[in-house]
Amino acid sequence: MTGKTKYTQSSQQQKRIQFFLASFLLLPFLLVCIVESLLKLFIPKKRKSVTGEIVLITGAGHGIGRQTAYEFAKLKCKLVLWDINKHGLEETATECKRLGAKAHTFVVDCSNREDIYSSAKKTTKAFLPEMMKNNHGHIVTVASAAGHTGVPFLLAYCSSKFAAVGFHKALTEELSALKRTGVKTTCLCPNFINTGFIKNPSTSLGPTLEPEEVVNKLIDGILTEQKMIFVPSSLNFLSLMEKVLPERFQAILKRKIDIRFDAVIGYKMKGK
Repeated sequence: MTGKTKYTQSSQQQKRIQFFLASFLLLPFLLVCIVESLLKLFIPKKRKSVTGEIVLITGAGHGIGRQTAYEFAKLKCKLVLWDINKHGLEETATECKRLGAKAHTFVVDCSNREDIYSSAKKTTKAFLPEMMKNNHGHIVTVASAAGHTGVPFLLAYCSSKFAAVGFHKALTEELSALKRTGVKTTCLCPNFINTGFIKNPSTSLGPTLEPEEVVNKLIDGILTEQKMIFVPSSLNFLSLMEKVLPERFQAILKRKIDIRFDAVIGYKMKGK
């Protein structure tokens, strides 16, 4: 082992020690943050006005994405709509315009990396500079609880939802790094919803959700600037537990949740 190698290893070890010491000194601040978060649970947050805001919605051609677009159209937002289903996307945009909103559409396959990069580049070029310049706006990603945990026999679906959650998190971090904290981001992660995508879904976490219930939670979360919205809210706790619980215990817990469905039907696209 050369002297240079020993110096490099020593330097790396010193940096690790410094990191752990710095982290330990942050513990008092952690306690303050915990108390602050607990207090916020009992203090209603003021709902902001979103009239004229720019809102990006993925999955806007059907289901929750479409209903969300309609609600924001009623609030007179400027809508950027993404979906793989061109026909459904155009139907959503038409209705949004009828409701008095401006709507711009992009056909995007969120399971295709090149498609995401291409559409994100177009969207960034067209809309993000204005948001960045004004340090103002709101981007909404419609994902799923399946974007946080794997579900047997839903491999393709989970993969696409993990991509959507990753897009939201990376975008949030990038905006923070650029100090554009006025551009807000929100990600919706619901349990099974009665949209016809999956036949007869069920879990021990509660009944299948209705679209209107989920959209109401989403709108409330956006107006109070929540970054991640789980529906039902118990999914937030389960997501946290998956990060800290032992693997064997997680396997037992997932069996207790008892996720069941008959088949993945998918959305029927007109004209096919």
